[in-house]
Amino acid sequence: MPSPQILPITQPPSSSPLTSRASDANSIMETSSTALDIMLLKEDDEQRTGVLVSPLFEDDKTIAYKPLLPRTSSYASSTSSSSSGSNTYKQKRRRVKSENFLSYLSGDGRHQTIDRDVENADADRAEKFLLTRFGLKLSKYIRVAFRWIARFLALGCYSLFLLPGFLQVGYYYFSSSQIRRSIPYGDKPRNKLDLYLPKHIDGPKPVVAFITGGAWIIGYKAWGCLLGQQLSERGIIVACIDYRNFPQGTMSDMIYDASQGISFLCNNIREFGGDPNRIYLMGQSAGAHIAACTLLEQAMKEVRKVESISWSVSQIKAYFGLSGGYNLLNLVDYFHSRGLYRSLFLSIMEGEQSLKRFSPELLILEEPNMGAAVSILPPIILFHGTADYSIPSDSSKTFADTLQSVGVKAETFFYEGKTHTDVFVQDPLRGGKDQMFEDLVAIIHADDAEALAKDAVAPPRRRLVPEFMLMLARSSIHCR
Repeated sequence: MPSPQILPITQPPSSSPLTSRASDANSIMETSSTALDIMLLKEDDEQRTGVLVSPLFEDDKTIAYKPLLPRTSSYASSTSSSSSGSNTYKQKRRRVKSENFLSYLSGDGRHQTIDRDVENADADRAEKFLLTRFGLKLSKYIRVAFRWIARFLALGCYSLFLLPGFLQVGYYYFSSSQIRRSIPYGDKPRNKLDLYLPKHIDGPKPVVAFITGGAWIIGYKAWGCLLGQQLSERGIIVACIDYRNFPQGTMSDMIYDASQGISFLCNNIREFGGDPNRIYLMGQSAGAHIAACTLLEQAMKEVRKVESISWSVSQIKAYFGLSGGYNLLNLVDYFHSRGLYRSLFLSIMEGEQSLKRFSPELLILEEPNMGAAVSILPPIILFHGTADYSIPSDSSKTFADTLQSVGVKAETFFYEGKTHTDVFVQDPLRGGKDQMFEDLVAIIHADDAEALAKDAVAPPRRRLVPEFMLMLARSSIHCR
């Protein structure tokens, strides 16, 4: 801001100094409205002071005085309110900045800055951890999904190669008058069974109560159609029992359903031409495990006599286990490596604490007071292929050894080089002589000389699928 300019006061000559000074004061009062020539205003923070300087003063001193009008009067009244608001805002900003600056100097600002930096660093680390964890889980799910997709594709190829045979079996299932489909045996979902009847029923026929496999997830009564067709041609009634699969039910539900189906057969099979004194219980793969658990649980119920029973173990002539697993503690990790993941398998079996409960081999060895229950078990006959990669054949061997160690009559049939599906699917579709089937029929007809004579002259079964397609199907489903 430029320095104020001091202007001289012009005065006409006077004869006396005193007169001159009085005249000067009067002149100032008269000309105060035109202060361009007579005063200088100096601005201060609290008051304003005018300085009058005259070269005519003898003592060359200054005289201070208050201006006639305050500074605010030089502004228009219309701007007073906005000016005061602006000044207040600026003062508040200066006060806030001053307080922030003082708090920073006192250390609070530095502490807040450090805290913010620490919080930001923690947030970054947490975000990186979450992203890393999400990425690992996503990659795991991708691997799992890829393996399941690969297995479903393999199953699709397997079905495609065997499609000529499946079409013929399916036609028989839906068109044959010898099949009684979906007979209800209980009030739970899927409590139905299919009956395969011989063409000529000239007396009570032996009955096979069959529980299909399917990894406890995809089991269905129609999977036993091929076996039912074969056995019915040899004069044997087959009842394929359906049951709730996971997640519709867990292992307890599957055992309950199987027991209800067996009860229905024991009490009603006479109406369909079956012999209630010659009922055989059979299961394949997961169905063999379910059937064994059902049989052992029923034996324990009879010994304890704590529940009412609707069928008796004594009504079962023998148990046939085809490619089954009977010690789940030994199989849970193996199933995990084959794609039936541990978490899923434990969900089916109602938790890890239930594995022993649903392992017939372990129950026989470790369950107290099991001696009386195993003493009423029927003969146990186990069939297994030595090249079975789904459930190793050692499962049947160790189960038979355990049964024999406690006095149960147990027998094993092993088929060299046969896989999990060879003995149940490919060999029957191949036609000709099926060794496992012949062994099974021979045991059922062991006490029937007439039936054995008919079996000896029975014509070989015709082929349903070309050999090269069977080999392609085998390689697609059983690759490691």
